[in-house]
Amino acid sequence: MAPKALDYESLNENVKKTQYAVRGELYLRASELQKEGKKIIFTNVGNPHALGQKPLSFPRQVVALCQAPFLLDDPNVGLLFPADAIARAKHYLAMTSGGLGAYSDSRGIPGIRKEVAEFIGRRDGYPSDPELIFLTDGASKGVMQMLNTIIRGPGDGVLVPVPQYPLYSAAITLFGGTLVPYYLEETANWGLDVHDLRRSVAQARANGTTVRAMVIINPGNPTGQCLSASNLKEILTFCYQENLVLLGDEVYQQNIYQDERPFISSRKVLMDMGLPISKEVQLISFHTVSKGYWGECGQRGGYFEMTNIPPESVDEIYKVASISLSPNVPAQIFMGLMVNPPKPGDISYDQFVRESKGILESLRRRARLMTDGFNSCRNVICNFTEAYWEMKDQKRVFHLRTTILPAEEDMPAIMDSFKKFNDDFMAQYEDYGGYSRM
Repeated sequence: MAPKALDYESLNENVKKTQYAVRGELYLRASELQKEGKKIIFTNVGNPHALGQKPLSFPRQVVALCQAPFLLDDPNVGLLFPADAIARAKHYLAMTSGGLGAYSDSRGIPGIRKEVAEFIGRRDGYPSDPELIFLTDGASKGVMQMLNTIIRGPGDGVLVPVPQYPLYSAAITLFGGTLVPYYLEETANWGLDVHDLRRSVAQARANGTTVRAMVIINPGNPTGQCLSASNLKEILTFCYQENLVLLGDEVYQQNIYQDERPFISSRKVLMDMGLPISKEVQLISFHTVSKGYWGECGQRGGYFEMTNIPPESVDEIYKVASISLSPNVPAQIFMGLMVNPPKPGDISYDQFVRESKGILESLRRRARLMTDGFNSCRNVICNFTEAYWEMKDQKRVFHLRTTILPAEEDMPAIMDSFKKFNDDFMAQYEDYGGYSRM
C-alpha cells in the first residue's frame, strides 16, 4: 500500500530538514527530566516570566479591563484599578469593533498602528506611515511572513549572521531557500566586516545562489552586541550596492546594559544617509513585546515596519496576512501599551518607571554575575554582556548559548554549580587534546 500523506516518508522534505536548536534534543531531554521531578531551569530561550520576572502592572491592568469590559460599569472599578488604566482600556475598546473577541483588520487595529508609527517617529526623528506597519503574533510570525515572501525557491539565498537565532535557519529551510552565512568577528565585539560579507555573496553566487536579502540582529542574539551607526551605515551601503532587502531584527532594543553602546535603529541610520540610499534600500524592521523589561512572550505581540517597499508589494503582503484573518487582539493592545506607556504626570507613571527600571537594573547585574562566573571557570572566556561559553585549545573553540534570566538570587548558586562541573570536566579531559561539545 502506498504511504499516506502524513506518513513520515511522504512528508514535505523541507519540514523534515528543518531544525530549531533551542527546542531540540537538549530541551526534550530536560523536559523528560522535569517530568521525573527534577528541578530544571530552562535557559534555552528568552522566556522571562517563566523564570520569575513579574509582569508590569499597568499593561496587565489595562488588558484585564479590556478582557472584562463589564468591570468598567462597576461603580467600584476605581477602587481596584487606577484612573489612567481605566481611561486607557476605554481608549482601546473604542478602537475595536466588538472588543477583544472580534477580528481586527489583518494588518492590526489602525489606532494601534498609528501609536506604533508615533513611537518610531519619536525614536528615530523621522515620521513613520501607519499604513506600512503590520501588527503580528510576535516578531517571529512577521519574520516568517517576510522570508516566505522573499524566497521563491532553492536558488534564492538569505545572508544570516553566525552565530544567529535559529528562527532564521529554520524558516529559510522550511520555505525551501538557501542560507548564506556571514561570520561575526568574536574578537571585535562580535562585529562584522563588510569584506567578509562580499566574500559570502561572491561564494554564494559562484554556487548558483541568488542572494536576495540580509538579516541583522541588533542588539545581537545570542552575542549581545550593539551595532554602531558607522557599522550600520556600511551595512546599508552594502545592501544598496548589492540590491538586497535588509531584515532588521531589533527585538532586543530595550536590553541595553552598556551606556557607551546605545541602540540605534537601522531605519534612523538609513534616513540619516540621505539620497539616493534613503529612498532605495528596502528595509523591514521587527519589534516585539516579548523582550526588554516587558518579557510578555506568551502574549505574542509584535510588528514589522516596511521602508521603501512598492505599494503593489505591500498589497500582496496584506493579502497573505489576510489569510490568517487577524493577529490576536490582546497582543495588539500590549503592543500599543509598549509604544505608548504612562507619561510623566499620569497616576501610574512612577510605578511603571520603578518596575521597568528595576527589571533592567537586575538584568544588568545578572549579566555581570554570569560574565564573572564564567570567567572564573577553567579554560572559559565570556564577554559582557550576553553570556557564552568558550572552550579553547590550539585548534578549536566551542560555545555555549544561554540566557541571563534565572532569578538574581539563584545566579551565584547556578554559577558555582557550573564552575564545579566545568573545572572537574577540564581536569579529567583537557589532557586528551580535545573537548566534547556540551
